[in-house]
Amino acid sequence: MDHSTFQDAKALIEAAYEDRTQLEQNATKDAVRTVVDAIDRGVLRVCDKVDGEWVTHAWVKQAILLYFVVAEMAVMEMGPFEFFDKIPLKKNLKEQGVRVVPPGTIRYGSHVERGAVVMPGYVNIGAYVGGGTMVDTWATVGSCAQIGKGVHLSGGVGIGGVLEPAQAAPVIIEDNAFIGSRSIVVEGVRIGEEAVLGAGVVLTASTPIIDVTGEEEVIIKGQVPARSVVVPGSRVKSFPSGDYHMPCALLIGQRRESTDQKTSLNDVLREFAIQV
Repeated sequence: MDHSTFQDAKALIEAAYEDRTQLEQNATKDAVRTVVDAIDRGVLRVCDKVDGEWVTHAWVKQAILLYFVVAEMAVMEMGPFEFFDKIPLKKNLKEQGVRVVPPGTIRYGSHVERGAVVMPGYVNIGAYVGGGTMVDTWATVGSCAQIGKGVHLSGGVGIGGVLEPAQAAPVIIEDNAFIGSRSIVVEGVRIGEEAVLGAGVVLTASTPIIDVTGEEEVIIKGQVPARSVVVPGSRVKSFPSGDYHMPCALLIGQRRESTDQKTSLNDVLREFAIQV
């Protein structure tokens, strides 16, 4: 995305992040609000893919952090529900072509593309959710997490965001990935396009992801290659008091046509009777 029109705001935000007294200036407050509004509209993202590599924009994340300082607590009423917080909820969902099932929640300052569905889940500020993606029941998309198009976040999935430190990469789920029920992905882990995580997979930056498809194991950390199928596993580790099974993840193969058939139900779930 083109950041050239935000250079003045960028300079004010970076200065205020180092010296919070500058938030007393109206120009700085306006810059923070302008950037968060741009994130909300999808004009800016905290992370962009440039020449095949994901690039994190620390100053955009700094703006989100400063927004918590600038924003004031307020009572918000949504039908029968009442909230007391600094960040309002996203509005005009019908016009944006986004289906949200009560009590699903999308916070202002996140962007959800047309055609996405949010069941009773949660999308936090700074996050980006691509079109055709399903955020299923009780799934959470953490602050600044980047979710691609056509992704399915199954029931109870936890996607960490990584708002701080500002320079750290957020969790990234690339296009058409399938994240199984109750899986957890945190600490900036990246899931490649069309990858499949089985139910209950837990991935942190230090979790060993062991490729067991060859004659010898290959250990990777922090990312799941495109179209890989990963399931929960454990491996024995020795401690002074004895040997114990420690959690890991096993890369057991590549996504095949049979795998696609098992996930094709998502296409039905994404269809809903309004124009998008």
